[in-house]
Amino acid sequence: MATSNALDKKSLAVLVPIKDFRRAKNRLSDRLGAAEREALARTMAHRVLASATGLSVHVICDNDEVADWAKSEGTEVIWVEQQGLNPAITEAMDHVTGHFAHVIIAHADLPHAKSLDGIASPQTVSIVPDRHGQGTNVLSLPTGTSFKFHYGDGSLYRHMNEAIRQKLDLKVLQIPALQWDVDTPEDLDGLVETSDTDLLK
Repeated sequence: MATSNALDKKSLAVLVPIKDFRRAKNRLSDRLGAAEREALARTMAHRVLASATGLSVHVICDNDEVADWAKSEGTEVIWVEQQGLNPAITEAMDHVTGHFAHVIIAHADLPHAKSLDGIASPQTVSIVPDRHGQGTNVLSLPTGTSFKFHYGDGSLYRHMNEAIRQKLDLKVLQIPALQWDVDTPEDLDGLVETSDTDLLK
């Protein structure tokens, strides 16, 4: 497997979109109070940023509190005006194109994230799907293309088709630590089953 060492680390940016922590994980509201959901979102986001140690990390946001938090974590901030995940990431890509040759886009709700090594490969779209084989938890691709983002239900297959349309190499990577995200009460139960209860404190 190619690693991020195949690319000069100075040419590689990590983008992590993060929305207002206070509005995060509303689908867990039957199980967790507002303060608990906010704490969970912050802890997971911290783990994702830590997994990109040694790389140029940029938090995509439109919220002052998130921007301040990101700066306290030692990351750059890309402030976006566009609403919705796909437009926001597209806007952020415009910011990094010309400065970086390649990006890794990682969701902020990956509680088991440890490392983003082994994902980025030159002229390749690499995708780490969710554990259900439907979504896109981590997406890596070169900058300077007309790649269209298709986050949402079934995004894995739409991103695969987009890579083919762009005539780029394609890799789908099974990396268990990056395939578990937290959106539903069932996902929350999985954290308890794996004894990762530090997230829930």
